[in-house]
Amino acid sequence: MNEALTALKLTVCLAATTSLCLLVLATPLAWWLARGKGWTHDIVTALVALPVVLPPTVLGFYLLVAMGPNSPLLWLLRPFGVRTLAFSFTGLLIGSVFYSLPFAVQPIRNAFASLGPRPLGVAATLRAGPLDSFFHVALPLARKGLLTAFVLTFAHTVGEFGVVLMIGGAIPGKTETISIRIWQLVEQLDWPQAHLLAGGLLVFSFAVLLLLLRLDRRLESAA
Repeated sequence: MNEALTALKLTVCLAATTSLCLLVLATPLAWWLARGKGWTHDIVTALVALPVVLPPTVLGFYLLVAMGPNSPLLWLLRPFGVRTLAFSFTGLLIGSVFYSLPFAVQPIRNAFASLGPRPLGVAATLRAGPLDSFFHVALPLARKGLLTAFVLTFAHTVGEFGVVLMIGGAIPGKTETISIRIWQLVEQLDWPQAHLLAGGLLVFSFAVLLLLLRLDRRLESAA
C-alpha cells in the first residue's frame, strides 16, 4: 500500500505540473493557430496532433533517444553536470508535455476561434493594443477552453503508460506512476491491489468526464 501511495503522489504531482506547463505553452500556440491559415499553420497543427495517432511507445522511444546521454540536444547541459534526462522526473515531465500537448491546444484553440472578430474589433476601437486585447479580452472569453484544457491534460497525464514507461522505467518514488504500478501488480499476480488501483482510476475518469459536462453547462448558462 505504501508503494501505491507513493506512486499516486508522484502521478498527481506529474499531472499537476504538466497541466500548468501546458497552460503556459499551449495558450500562445493555440492563439497563433486560431488566428492564421496556410501551410505553416497546417504543418504545426499536424505536429501538435501527432501524439493522438502515434503509438505512445514510439513517441517515448524517440524522446528517450533525445534525452539520452548520447543525444546532441544535451550537449549544452553537460557543463552543468547533466548527462541524461531519462529515468528522472524532469524526463517524465518533458514526455508528458509532448504527449498531452494536443489535449491542451485543441480546446483552447477552439475557444479562441469561437470568439470571432467582433470582441477584438471593439477592443481595437478603444485603442487596446495586441497584448491588452489578448490578456483582457481573449483570455477571459476563452476561460471555458482553458478550464477544459487543464482538466483534460491532468486526466490524460494520470492515465499515461507507454510514454512514461519508455522514458522513466519503473523506479519507485522517482518515476513509478500509478499506471505503471498497476502493470507491476498484474505481473506479480496481486489481483486485489490491481483491482483497487484500477477501480480508483475508473472512478476518477468518470468523475473527470462528469466534471467537464457540468463545467460546460455552467459556463454556457453564465454566458
